[in-house]
Amino acid sequence: TKPEVLLRKSLHQRGMRYRLNRYIVGRFKADIAFPTSKVVVMVDGCFWHGCPQHGRKSFNGPNSYAWENKIDSNKQRDKRATILMEQAGWTVLRYWECQINQDLEGVTGQIIGI
Repeated sequence: TKPEVLLRKSLHQRGMRYRLNRYIVGRFKADIAFPTSKVVVMVDGCFWHGCPQHGRKSFNGPNSYAWENKIDSNKQRDKRATILMEQAGWTVLRYWECQINQDLEGVTGQIIGI
């Protein structure tokens, strides 16, 4: 996604080297992984992952139930993935796309500081 690419470029410009789409636990992939320090960065889209600030609060129309179910299942999958990665000894950092768009430097600094 565009916010993920922005974050990767920002990290790379500061000398950070990472792996992309690496499987961490089972079928769960990290958007950005730092294997030597065991840090995972996940960039969650506001729409698809249900951002409390920018995500849809409700859906209308004939497929409203399907959309609500999809977003809820994404949230549950994110929680499971975080728990399993943490149990495997990884530090999991999750950022909303809006956080990256609003404060790229701050997010980059947090990641570098870990």
